[in-house]
Amino acid sequence: MKCNLCPRSCAVDRSAGMVGYCGMTDEVLVARVAPHDWEEPCISGKKGSGTVFFSGCNLRCVYCQNVKIAAGRVGRAYTISELADAFLVLGEAGCHNINLVTPSHFVPQIASALLLAKDRGLTLPIVYNTSSYDCEQTLRQLDGLVDIYLADLKYLSNDLAAAYSHAADYPEVAKRAIAEMVRQTGGTTYEEEETGKLLYNVTEYPDGALMRRGVIVRHLLLPGQVAEAKKVLSYLYETYGDSIAISIMNQYTPLSQVAAYPELNRHVTEEEYEEVVEFAVELGIGHGFLQEGEAADESFIPEFSG
Repeated sequence: MKCNLCPRSCAVDRSAGMVGYCGMTDEVLVARVAPHDWEEPCISGKKGSGTVFFSGCNLRCVYCQNVKIAAGRVGRAYTISELADAFLVLGEAGCHNINLVTPSHFVPQIASALLLAKDRGLTLPIVYNTSSYDCEQTLRQLDGLVDIYLADLKYLSNDLAAAYSHAADYPEVAKRAIAEMVRQTGGTTYEEEETGKLLYNVTEYPDGALMRRGVIVRHLLLPGQVAEAKKVLSYLYETYGDSIAISIMNQYTPLSQVAAYPELNRHVTEEEYEEVVEFAVELGIGHGFLQEGEAADESFIPEFSG
């Protein structure tokens, strides 16, 4: 069976043990299953998001923060039944949701595991945590199964996408993918309590305001790319307004593999990040997330032991 799950359409028979562009056969390889405290506050809450990090990736970002997992060098195989059990264990551990990280190349198996876990009693919101290099028809397999899309919009420039992620078509693909995510979730609705506290489709728990449905689009600011960040924010706000939340991230970490890219081989400056944040305020973005303090550190990169 030829694999056309992602925009690479490499058409290899992964079910026969062949390896796709993602670096994976159709055997689900998982690098980490654990609560995670460093997502947006409405995702991690106080008890953590129940993350399942899948090995392999259909992008080749030169600055990848999780290069071991993206290259498929770590992890262990899970059957669909074992994956369903992992979801349930995370729920029993008190996690607020099930967070599927880099899942694009395993969507059919994930969909089967989610259906099985729901039959076994899973009721937590499901988060699809993606680069947005996703095919619309593949995302449609998750319609009704995923509650929250936690998506990237890395670039609008085809040249940057080609140079840094080896995917010149990334901007067009990601735009279409995000549109499908918004269609499935109905966007993010806003509710105002009598207190005046603004909530966006969340449920109030003792552990804080937790998102139950909607779309968050992240943009990771890269060194020297303030102008590109402004274009991304403008596109998102002009297209979706407040029907999505926008997360502006400053956690870029220059790891050893960017030594060949001098322009990327440094941290984002405080001035660069502040300029982007000020632009977002001027644009009118009112629903989203900022990162305060020192976020660009290798301590934010988890260990991947399977």
